[in-house]
Amino acid sequence: MKKVLIHSLTACIALAGAQAQQPLAPSADDNVSLKLEIERAVEKGVEYLKSQQDPETGSWSDPKLPALTALPVSAIMGAPNLDLSEGLPEAAEKGYDFIVSNAKPDGGIYGKGLATYNTALSIMALVQSGKEEHLPIIAKARRLLVNQQQDFDKRGVTDNLFDGGIGYGGSYAHSDLSNTHFALEALYYSKKVLADTEYDETSEFDLDWDAAIEFVSLTQNSKNTVERLGDSYALRDEDEGGFIYFPADTKSDEIELKTDDGEKTALRSYGSMSYAGLLSFIYAEMDRDDPRIAAAMKWLQENYTLKENPGMDAQGLYYYYHTMAKALAITGTQKLVTPDGKKIDWKKDLALEVMSRQNQDGSWINEESNRWMEDDSAMVTAYGMLVLEHIYRNL
Repeated sequence: MKKVLIHSLTACIALAGAQAQQPLAPSADDNVSLKLEIERAVEKGVEYLKSQQDPETGSWSDPKLPALTALPVSAIMGAPNLDLSEGLPEAAEKGYDFIVSNAKPDGGIYGKGLATYNTALSIMALVQSGKEEHLPIIAKARRLLVNQQQDFDKRGVTDNLFDGGIGYGGSYAHSDLSNTHFALEALYYSKKVLADTEYDETSEFDLDWDAAIEFVSLTQNSKNTVERLGDSYALRDEDEGGFIYFPADTKSDEIELKTDDGEKTALRSYGSMSYAGLLSFIYAEMDRDDPRIAAAMKWLQENYTLKENPGMDAQGLYYYYHTMAKALAITGTQKLVTPDGKKIDWKKDLALEVMSRQNQDGSWINEESNRWMEDDSAMVTAYGMLVLEHIYRNL
């Protein structure tokens, strides 16, 4: 078998960032102090994660959810000062063993459910390992994600709002933007890792990317989306360009409006899903001049804040930080411009905000909201480290 050197996720991200049209970055000297602070913060995070790993299983948090092990492994593997000359860190090795032990015959990597979420995040960790033995596992896991894509037309149901998207799987099968964005991310980077190897089958078996874009577009607040949703929906100016969890979500995002035509429902855009939507468009390799990307960036700049997840208060705050760092890094965004014309150095501001929230023991946790498991210190610590690592690589 041909010997292959796997590209690390860091290299893939660097390549993706280089493909963006980036303005000139500040000189390296301007960022030395910030980079040193980030290195120290990440080192403390690594030590905390090592202290929280189950010494027997190699897992973190809930062993039924390998995604909660994949996130710490990714964070440890992305540390700026990681020295791979003597192999992978012991904590990462044990974490990889645990992830691989959860690989199922269908290709998925999961415990007792949430196949998409667990498989996608496990793929992201595995592509960082540099191990050739992980290639076939990544390839099979890709097939699981592709098979999770919804296609109701095949079942005789046409014009379904969830077509093209991906859900958690199992009893949570309906598509949502969060799972779709995780799956698209894993497919995007694993495709690069598997390119030119014996496991490269993307030309024969791949996602329907056009259908995925159509689904993601329906989670973006726009006039076209409102037309598709029907006469009972309206669009507020302040929501245009932002994203919601899934089309016509009436559980957490609806706002009753009185219009000339009577009461209608408006769907409130919020920060974490808006960055997830932007990332989905990028992973689908949409033309950077597409008006949907421009509308997303406009909403994100108009609603920029680091004190909350816009539209959701403190809920999902670290998920928001994580998607922000990934999206602005991969798009090559150097500055954000607020409606009053102020230019924001988002990398410096976000790094300082996240570091200010780190606890003395090196951990992070969402003190204000436990929604979406942000009371899990290992998961949130991984989020905090990944944010800083994305920024570090782009300074």
